[in-house]
Amino acid sequence: MKLENFIKKCSSIAAGLVVFLLAFGMYMSLKGYVMNPDGSIVLVQNAKAAEKVGENGEIAPNLLIPWGPQLGSNKAKVTIYEFSSFGCYHCARFQLEILPKLQENYINKGLVRLIFDDFPLDKNSMQASLLAHCFSGNKFFRVADMLFAKQHEWGRAGDAKALFLKYAYQNGLRQEDAEKCLADKEKAEEIMQVRQFGIANLGISGTPSFVISSVKGREIIYGAPDYATFEKLIEKYMPEDKLQKN
Repeated sequence: MKLENFIKKCSSIAAGLVVFLLAFGMYMSLKGYVMNPDGSIVLVQNAKAAEKVGENGEIAPNLLIPWGPQLGSNKAKVTIYEFSSFGCYHCARFQLEILPKLQENYINKGLVRLIFDDFPLDKNSMQASLLAHCFSGNKFFRVADMLFAKQHEWGRAGDAKALFLKYAYQNGLRQEDAEKCLADKEKAEEIMQVRQFGIANLGISGTPSFVISSVKGREIIYGAPDYATFEKLIEKYMPEDKLQKN
């Protein structure tokens, strides 16, 4: 009798586990991800790179936007949230051509800070995000620059892991530590949550997208503005007493 009860209990637990896994699989599938047989999670539903600047939109002032790696001072009066994919050409152009000008004229002067929020477009860009998050502080952005600059190399690779391990080594990270980062399920889930937040709360369907925020208001920009447009937006949301750049 005891054996029969034990078997029934085990069967009930197993059935519950199956239901949980099916439900989890459906949940992840809705977000564009699947779980491999080895338990790893990969992105399969591609978003897209934004081809041009779309219609801007206002954002509720009480909406808490995810906080990723930061460039600039916590005392900056204007914050730019960058939703970006390492596999996006327009994101690379922003990072390598426009951001340095923003750093020189605003970020380094304490007027603006930039928050990087991951929005991977495909499996390789998800792996690139995981690699970048192996590093912290300013080194995150140095590695990000490298990933954007070498986008044509790893972006076309069927299996980019060997390239990512090479980049990690070039930035002083041991192979075993890099492999742990690339297999970090907890960080992958965090990245997925940020991506889903952008889709569900900000209407983001392509990259890059930017949120400009200050005490004067908030605005989302879909697409890749040029530097002059960023200047106008910064001046629009900069408090009057800070409009005169140092």
